[in-house]
Amino acid sequence: MSSSNSTNSTMAIKGHHGLVTGGSQGIGAAIVVDAAAEGARVSFFDIDVERGEALAAKLNSEGNQVQFIKADVSKFEPFKSAFDAAVAKFGPVTAACSNAGRNSYADPVTYTDEEWESFFALDLKSSWYIAKLCLPEMRKAKKGSIVLISSIHGRMTAPNYFPYSAAKGGLIGLARNLALDEGALNIRTNTISPGYTLTALVDSYFDLNPDRKADAEAVQPMARMGNPSEIAKVVSFGLSDDASFINGADLMVDGGLHARFA
Repeated sequence: MSSSNSTNSTMAIKGHHGLVTGGSQGIGAAIVVDAAAEGARVSFFDIDVERGEALAAKLNSEGNQVQFIKADVSKFEPFKSAFDAAVAKFGPVTAACSNAGRNSYADPVTYTDEEWESFFALDLKSSWYIAKLCLPEMRKAKKGSIVLISSIHGRMTAPNYFPYSAAKGGLIGLARNLALDEGALNIRTNTISPGYTLTALVDSYFDLNPDRKADAEAVQPMARMGNPSEIAKVVSFGLSDDASFINGADLMVDGGLHARFA
């Protein structure tokens, strides 16, 4: 923490312009809330206008500096337009989190080219876009931090997760490339890989696979699943100056699930 006073300490993200994609609900919304509470100016993008506007209004009414912009980040031009608007209001982005994503559990034989392209455009390509947009100013400033939200399935997975785990593994590789290429300019890139977290995305998976919920709960080393706020705290740390020597890492926030063999 940046202050020795534990009753009034904040992470060293205060004053940063933080960008979050997929910020209207779930883990993304928790990241927006936490970064704003830590003193960052926060721009967040999503296609869910109702939730996005409501979250921004609530946070601004509490004295935070937050803006919501509708954007489909799976397409570069809409992403760039929203990015330019965010920068026009809050200045260059110094801390960016690529969180936007969705589920995809399919048969590799029947899966179509269109489904593949649509899924990977959001779950993988949009993370390249965030780097493409943020890096020019970060390079000029010789400072910046990027966090990509991967998943425990980026390292280890289970049957019937095609092609979800492929995209999440791709994010880890992308972050490592960026970490090596940009690190000398004091630009850090890391992934954070949540385990089972209580979000609408996880609920939708269990709705499709109701028989797996009990199994998932049974293998949790801490006898529970995670909360979005617990992921958000790690993201805020990863984006902050407090994490100044963490680069190219994949931080697994899964309650120890990755430690299990069976």
